[in-house]
Amino acid sequence: MSTHLSTTAREVPHFEVEELFGAPVRTAASISPDGTRIACLAPWRGRLNVWVESVEADGEARCVTADDNRSVHIYHWTDDPRWLLYQQDGDGDENWHLFRVDLTDPDAAAVDLTPFPGVTLLGFEQPVTRPGKALLHLNHRNPVEFDLYELDIASGELTMLAKNPGQVAGWLYTASGELYAETWTAHGDIELARWDTATGTPRTVTTFDGGDYPLGVRPFQLTPDGTGVWIGSNRDTDRTRLVRLDLATGLETEVDSHPEFDLDTRSTVFPTLPSPLIHDRGTGELIGARYLGERQVIHPLDPHFAAVLENLEKLSDGDVAALSGDTSGQRWVVRFTHHRDPGVTYYYDHATGHSRLLFRPYPHLDPETLAPMTPVTVTARDGLALPSYLTLPLGVEPAGLPTVLLVHGGPWSRDSWGYDPVAQLLANRGHAVLQVNFRGSAGHGKAFLRAGIGELAGKMHDDLIDAVEWAVDEGYADRDRVAIFGASYGGYAALVGAAFTPGVFAAAIDFCGVSNLVTFLRTVPEFTKPLLLNNWYLYAGDPDDPEQAADLWARSPISRVEDIRTPLMVVQGGNDVRVVKAESERIVDALRARGVDVEYLLKENEGHGFANPENIIDVYRAADRFLARHL
Repeated sequence: MSTHLSTTAREVPHFEVEELFGAPVRTAASISPDGTRIACLAPWRGRLNVWVESVEADGEARCVTADDNRSVHIYHWTDDPRWLLYQQDGDGDENWHLFRVDLTDPDAAAVDLTPFPGVTLLGFEQPVTRPGKALLHLNHRNPVEFDLYELDIASGELTMLAKNPGQVAGWLYTASGELYAETWTAHGDIELARWDTATGTPRTVTTFDGGDYPLGVRPFQLTPDGTGVWIGSNRDTDRTRLVRLDLATGLETEVDSHPEFDLDTRSTVFPTLPSPLIHDRGTGELIGARYLGERQVIHPLDPHFAAVLENLEKLSDGDVAALSGDTSGQRWVVRFTHHRDPGVTYYYDHATGHSRLLFRPYPHLDPETLAPMTPVTVTARDGLALPSYLTLPLGVEPAGLPTVLLVHGGPWSRDSWGYDPVAQLLANRGHAVLQVNFRGSAGHGKAFLRAGIGELAGKMHDDLIDAVEWAVDEGYADRDRVAIFGASYGGYAALVGAAFTPGVFAAAIDFCGVSNLVTFLRTVPEFTKPLLLNNWYLYAGDPDDPEQAADLWARSPISRVEDIRTPLMVVQGGNDVRVVKAESERIVDALRARGVDVEYLLKENEGHGFANPENIIDVYRAADRFLARHL
């Protein structure tokens, strides 16, 4: 029995689900470019909306957006103090629109700057070299092709800068008007080409092995002078490092790297997380880079920012998360990642050295009553080290516990250290929680990522089973009381657990998970299908190839539905465009026909991942009851 992770704390309260999953009182703060105002998200009519207040401590916040249907999660300051922008979709359908708010007119309605039905916004950017403008990708002309537009923020006028000829994944547009395109070859390689706008012909600058970049080359940001691109490259190395790609020669020059960690590219999947690149708000120049291992490391790339960062890091023993500074680089707002003090946010004035706590998003949660998350390493049966995280309940001996294997999505995502309300709920109920970065997870080197190729329901699942064995062998877990719980790919993993290894798990919860890999890949949104070559088609298979389709079927939980005897809970969003409702209904119907215990929770006004607090609370109340019944 391991004793190194035993836990003690003051008397642990029983948290209600609402306390962990209700809306924060405030979150996602950032400072305006001129340093005079702070914006944040806070509830208005039961939904998160944008509020703005003076940077002075005695300022009163004013709600500047008015969405009472669905919470706002992404907003942008502009270089004009009059305008603020935010993004919103329709009930989870992922058709993202860009809205403009007039901060000088509290009564003016928000203006939809992309008012096209069925169209979605990708790649929003405000170049410092083009004041008053924004660059965005829209599939207005063709649902499967994204063209490049320039938006005049004040007038709302959209000007097409580049028409997608097909296979273009993204565009770069320099201050001097030069155009570059990121395209795919027939073999899945990624090419960067200069685009001759007069003739419509490309000239290749460089080529990347697409198999090394399942989600594309990220980050991929134009330098302010327009002569290069800052990218996350793993060319000729296992680790993703920061390089400058010269647009004239195609040569890569290393800017910065970490000897053990990859650049933190989680924002590729989760845009509410900070970019791995930290920029000067005024010049656009690079001042810092984020890396992520067990914990985050920021490398300052500028002497002024190094001094700022040193003082910011004194404010919390967490990791610097979202960070915004004004154009002078003196006034800053910083949010911290912390496993027991979620989202604590400070204001800092570098000119005076003064700092103050702005808010804790969940002030009712005492950090001392939250369970610590501890990095651990699980060794897979073939010797591969799996970076993992263990959360143990407070106030009980960590031995023979009911245990939940909490599986991340993607699969090209990763688990990381920080506050996780699901883990906290489970730990509060006396469960050990194990989160495993199985092979194929991002952020642990190229070899670790590629080790997942062809291993869905194979070695990727073996890694999860090996993690259960580790927890049992270490004495933490009761072998007969282990559940598997996950969303998206994690939901698929939960179904695989129930169907492929039914003797391991006493319960399984699938949140928006895939039951049939063949039908899943045939029903993803049309505009995403060109993106599948280097991820789903490479790692799992192409459903249009009969031999690969047969393998996809064999790796699908629905193919072994007769073997499922594990009590199952399935959660689904009715507007999910990635994993459509039929994926859940198909397996629920098949199990109910056999009399297997399956609980189905459908929310028609949600998509792939829920946003409305009342729906999220319903899900985790049901999960809480379900696990209490079966563990």
